[in-house]
Amino acid sequence: MAEDELSLTFAALADPTRRAILARLAGGEATVNELAAPFEMTGQAVSKHLKVLERAGLISRSRTAQYRPCRLEPAPLDAATDWITRYRRIWTDRLDGLERHLQTLRADRPVDPDHDGQDDR
Repeated sequence: MAEDELSLTFAALADPTRRAILARLAGGEATVNELAAPFEMTGQAVSKHLKVLERAGLISRSRTAQYRPCRLEPAPLDAATDWITRYRRIWTDRLDGLERHLQTLRADRPVDPDHDGQDDR
């Protein structure tokens, strides 16, 4: 089964190490060694994380002689943000509708003059 771009993006973002790498790359390009420095893992382990990020299109790597910097590619993040925003709007609209409905129910409820509105527990 072929994986769609959004699934690859969310799968890549699921790991805190990969999120930290992306946060570092948001400040500018870096080499594998520079990206590996803050982590207690081998360069090979960091390279595996970079391959996941690269497969998802979240980073790119160029080659200049021995220097192979990684850079952030924001387009997949923009697509994920758009997807999240669309569903946030849907749920916000639904929750706003529920709030209006609850206010209507409260307004239609008869008031008990002997009850002060506090929970009787």
